[in-house]
Amino acid sequence: MDPISLRRVLPSLLMLHRRPAKSLHQLYEDKFKANQKKPGEHKHSKEPSSLPCMHLAVVACGDRLEETLIMLKSAVLFSNRRLCFHIFAEDSLKPEFEKKLKEWPSSYTKKFEYNIYPITFSVGNAQEWKKLFKPCAAQRLFLPVILKDVDSLLYVDTDVLFLRPIDDIWHILKEFNSTQLAAMAPEHEIPKIGWYSRFARHPYYGTTGVNSGVMLMNLTRIRNTQFKNSMIPSGLTWEEMLYPLYQKYKNYITWGDQDLLNIIFYFNPECLYVFPCQWNYRPDHCMYGSNCKGAEEEGVSILHGNRGVYHDDKQPTFKALYEVIRDFPFEDNLFQSLYYPLQSKFLDTVHTLCGRIPQVFLKQIEKTMKKVYENRVIVYLGANHRY
Repeated sequence: MDPISLRRVLPSLLMLHRRPAKSLHQLYEDKFKANQKKPGEHKHSKEPSSLPCMHLAVVACGDRLEETLIMLKSAVLFSNRRLCFHIFAEDSLKPEFEKKLKEWPSSYTKKFEYNIYPITFSVGNAQEWKKLFKPCAAQRLFLPVILKDVDSLLYVDTDVLFLRPIDDIWHILKEFNSTQLAAMAPEHEIPKIGWYSRFARHPYYGTTGVNSGVMLMNLTRIRNTQFKNSMIPSGLTWEEMLYPLYQKYKNYITWGDQDLLNIIFYFNPECLYVFPCQWNYRPDHCMYGSNCKGAEEEGVSILHGNRGVYHDDKQPTFKALYEVIRDFPFEDNLFQSLYYPLQSKFLDTVHTLCGRIPQVFLKQIEKTMKKVYENRVIVYLGANHRY
C-alpha cells in the first residue's frame, strides 16, 4: 500500500491547523458563544442545550469496564446534543463507573448525564438470561420494560466506537415509517458467505439476518405493539413474548439475544428499519476484502470491534482506533493528539486487508473535525467583517 493515500486529505487539514490549537470541545464553545443572540437579532432554531437529550444504553459485565468507558468517551467527543447514558452493570462495577466518570473534565461532564442500573430480568429465570451468549447481553431485551419513561434510545455493545456525532444516527428515528420500531444493520453483506444463511437452525430476518450490536429502538412503539409469533395465533406484547420465545428456541440459537431478535423480526419484518453497514462496521466488512459499499463511499460511522479485536493483534486497524481514542487526553487538540497518531499507527497495518483501506476509517473523523474548524473560520471572518 502506497502511504500517499494516507496523506491525501492532509493539505486542507494542515491549512486549518495553522490556527492556534484548541480542543474540539473548545471549538464548539467558541461557535456557541459567537452565535449567541445579539440585541435586535431573532433566532428561530433551538440551541442544542434546549433540545431533549439523546438516550444511549449499554450493558457491562465482567471485564467490560474499560471498553464501555472508551465507547462513552467517543460518544462525548464527537456528539453535539446533550446525551443521557443508561448504564446497566453488575453491582461490583457501579463504583468504578462513578469514579472514572467523575475524573473526566467538567467541560465534558456537562455534556451528559448518566444513570447506573442493576442487571434485572422481569420474566423467566434470571440466571438463564444472564448466561445467554455473553454475560448479561440479554439485558438489552428488557430495555423497553425497564426504561418506561424513555421514548427512544440507541443501544450499543461495549465494543463500539463512534467516529461521528450520535446526532447523525439519531436522525434515522425520523425516517421510521408508521410500523417500524427498531433499526439494525445486516449481519453480512454477501448472503453466500453469511453466517445465518449457512448455519442458522432458526428463523432469521431477511437473507442474511441482522446484527444487534448497534440498535435504534422506539421504546414507546415496542411497548404498544402486539407481535406476531410462532407460539400462539394472536399477538403478544414484547414482555409476554420474550421468555416463551427463548424456551422454544433455546436449543437452536448460537448468538443468544441477537438470534431472538432475528426470530422476532422474521415474524414481524414490517417493524424493522435496516440501516447500512457503515453504521455497524465490523472486521467481517474488510478482513476478507472490502464488502461494505456504504463505508467505501461515506466512511465508517460506527465501529464495532467484535471478536475481541481491540485486545489482540488479529485486526490492528481496529485496535489502533481503540487505543488512540483511549489514550487521547480530553482537553488536547484532536488533530495533534488523535488524528495524526491514528495516521501513524495505520501505516503499520497495511499488511492486513483492513489496513489497506485507511480512508474508510478516517473519512468520518476527518469530516467531523474539519467541519468544526471550518465553522470556526467562518464565525471568525464574520465577526471581523461586522461594522
